Amino acid sequence: MQAINFFIFFILSVVVLSCSSSKIVQKDINQQFNAFTNADFKTKSVDSVLNSLINLTVRQREDSLVSSMSKGWMPTYNFQFKEVSYTYKNTSGEKYKIRFWVTPDYLSIGNDDDFVRMPLTPQAAQLLANQFHCALPTAKMVDEIYKKASVKLPPIPLTENRDSLATFTKHHLLIQQQLQHKIPNGIVAGIKKDVVQSTAILNNPKSNRVAIYGWHKLNGKPIQPLYTGHVDWYVDYSHGIRLIYEKMLINNKVHLVKDVLNNPELAGSICNDSKCAMMRYGKAKMD
Repeated sequence: MQAINFFIFFILSVVVLSCSSSKIVQKDINQQFNAFTNADFKTKSVDSVLNSLINLTVRQREDSLVSSMSKGWMPTYNFQFKEVSYTYKNTSGEKYKIRFWVTPDYLSIGNDDDFVRMPLTPQAAQLLANQFHCALPTAKMVDEIYKKASVKLPPIPLTENRDSLATFTKHHLLIQQQLQHKIPNGIVAGIKKDVVQSTAILNNPKSNRVAIYGWHKLNGKPIQPLYTGHVDWYVDYSHGIRLIYEKMLINNKVHLVKDVLNNPELAGSICNDSKCAMMRYGKAKMD
């Protein structure tokens, strides 16, 4: 009887610890994004903003977008980070329970009623990630996000004017048609390639690269293998920015994503690069 009671106590303790750790991270996320009310943008239409960006250079366009998005002009549903969990087994056979939190959709400008998913260069994406206490995903994280997605849509490739603002909007509208113009319930995936962090950039003989990966088909296979061939000022309609909150759990213990990536024993749980380390865009450096 004592053995049974101890076992029950142990199980309950694990459950309580798990819930407690999860609540700590979720509370941090809520506090981080509660300040955004969109009050300054209630009378601002996305169409009017897009029209104002048409004749700007990529740098000018992104300066404007980052300024607005950093003030909270983004759909509030995308501030409701979702948990991705799975079990990781290292080369020694040790198992770890991994949990991290992600934006359910790719970053957009606008509000819940009027928005456009907006591709960004990695520099702009990094600025927003830094401000919101987040990181960009690794390719392994993108795979795990796809597995846990509650809404999986078939990709819609386009071939003309790939880097034009008009094509960005066209692709967004096609995705909205797939979603029947509803806000996705849970994580949506299969709609964009991800701008990811990867040390493969640092190994590229050419400087100033961006790493992209993903755009999974319904069979779970990504259209885009990890690729670092584009210069980092290039961005097209297929690129999406999904954020990972900076805190995660490993066996119910809170860790910083950057510390996990920089830890040789734990990095494999969220990274499958040949050499894993936290990387930030800007000067494409390791942290």
